[in-house]
Amino acid sequence: MCERARPPFQLAVAYGVYEGTLRGLVHLLKYERIPTIAGPLGTLLAGSIARRQDLPPSLTVVAVPLHATKQRERGFNQTVLLAEATVRSLRRLRPDLELRVAFEVMGRQRATETQACLKPHQRRRNVRGAFFIRQPEKIAGRAVLLLDDIYTTGATARECTRTLLGAGAISVHVATLARSQREGVAFWDSVPAAGTTMGTSSPERMSANESVAVSSFGNRV
Repeated sequence: MCERARPPFQLAVAYGVYEGTLRGLVHLLKYERIPTIAGPLGTLLAGSIARRQDLPPSLTVVAVPLHATKQRERGFNQTVLLAEATVRSLRRLRPDLELRVAFEVMGRQRATETQACLKPHQRRRNVRGAFFIRQPEKIAGRAVLLLDDIYTTGATARECTRTLLGAGAISVHVATLARSQREGVAFWDSVPAAGTTMGTSSPERMSANESVAVSSFGNRV
């Protein structure tokens, strides 16, 4: 799929498959509104990112935004909480990386439908033109690390990447806590990076010290 429609981001990495325990933890954070779970989940994601040896030495970290209405309803943006925890842990694991925080530099200018029940082409249409950059000077000429909670078809990651590149970012690298393995998405796997393990290992068998990067794909395929 990536060869037929190459994504605009450089790579995408995820900690684990969106199922079992990991799915339950994401739901506790996202829908049951238990923000303290973001801390350990961010540590897991940071471990997967830290093993990448092909990241730029300097990155501006951006979180996928919620629409203002949705954020008021939920009380927080779970991706921002996840991003904060991820950066704290990543700075310990990879002190060689210069990480600049700009979590909310990108906004969502219109409310979109929930992506969960939409087909891939509907997802792409749903998020088209949905994002904007508040302060382009914070990302102009910078490599961006884009963080989100779940990667399914990549529609949101692609649209956010187009928005960031359009505002002057030189490259975008995507990291998500979970990765969907739905039919039509599972075959997107590519060659794993050194030190990572590909596959569909159950989150029950994963630990903070043995996070699994089950997805690594993009322009480096």
